[in-house]
Amino acid sequence: MKTENNRRKFIKISLTTAAGLAVSNISDSHGAFPILKKPVEAFNINSKAKASIRFSVIGLNHGHIYSQVEAVIRGGGELVGVYAKETDLAAAFTKRYPQAKLARSEKEILEDNSIQLIVSASIPIDRAPVGIQAMKHGKDFMVDKPGIITLEQLAEARKVQKETKKIYSIMYSERLENRATVKAGELVKAGAIGQVVQTIGMGPHRMNIKTRPEWFFDKAKYGGIICDIGAHQFDQFLFFTGSTQAEVVSSQVGNVHYPQYPKFEDFGDAMVRGNGGAGYVRVDWFTPDGLATWGDGRLTILGTDGYFEIRKNIDIDGRKGGSHLFLVDHKETKYIDCSDQPLPYGEQLVNDVVNRTESAMSQEHCFLATELALKAQQKAEKLVIKK
Repeated sequence: MKTENNRRKFIKISLTTAAGLAVSNISDSHGAFPILKKPVEAFNINSKAKASIRFSVIGLNHGHIYSQVEAVIRGGGELVGVYAKETDLAAAFTKRYPQAKLARSEKEILEDNSIQLIVSASIPIDRAPVGIQAMKHGKDFMVDKPGIITLEQLAEARKVQKETKKIYSIMYSERLENRATVKAGELVKAGAIGQVVQTIGMGPHRMNIKTRPEWFFDKAKYGGIICDIGAHQFDQFLFFTGSTQAEVVSSQVGNVHYPQYPKFEDFGDAMVRGNGGAGYVRVDWFTPDGLATWGDGRLTILGTDGYFEIRKNIDIDGRKGGSHLFLVDHKETKYIDCSDQPLPYGEQLVNDVVNRTESAMSQEHCFLATELALKAQQKAEKLVIKK
């Protein structure tokens, strides 16, 4: 009875509201799945909120910094300053964001009392120290993943966060900045597939050796493959299963194909078990050049009454773009168009900074996802494949 009520709630929420989906029986160009189309009155994802906080950036070592900044600006943040040790990275950033004043040091930004939030995508080993200093200086902090690369850093970040009550937010972008994954979250919450049993997260990446900086190949500086790109998958596992407690069952890592970089890992996987479900994670650096994107990121969410599959970056069957969502339940298989799905993380984070709430992500969730990635990395057995 509970499942049936959840399904009725799902239908009511997702198919009849103005921001929901209107059902169309017209097949897409592939003829395989009926498409759910957005109504014209759907929320305008391009509208910009009035600025309500001031923020600055420290560290530009990963290109994710641009999507991080855009998320905060969409949410109502005013970008006012930036600091980076690398003059070329700083020049590229200020060319794109001329409103950002170039600071002479981290200290100049940390001691600016008009700034409420610091955003960072520095070298992974430096991210937690920047965040800890930000909190000690009375500022909230948002960082690219991996936001923390050792259990010692995590313990210190937790300690300082508890003392200061400041926000330490890691932007797990594979969930927070992917429209199909955001939509799947809404539908799972509404009971579309019943109770979630397991998530299977795949995070393949392309190497592009020539464009990678030296630190990219040094595990001591990036944390290892599960700590790094696997952090996304643990975040999704916790979110979709609703787990608040979890343990790593097993994990393994290896350097299968790049012996010239002995401190690098190109493969990792892990099994995790939580109080809300189970999860499997696989990450790698083997995306072939024939794929039209950097990685065929996938997420399968298994429920008692159906399942979702998300193709985050590409549909290899030919649909254009990313954020592809497929739903299979007891009645049908359908493709859901997520092109107009809002991305709420930036606005939620800005509101949390202003109102001292946890609407974007609870602090415990943020730290637990990273703790699982760190423990999976720490306990991983060595995978050796004979050639």
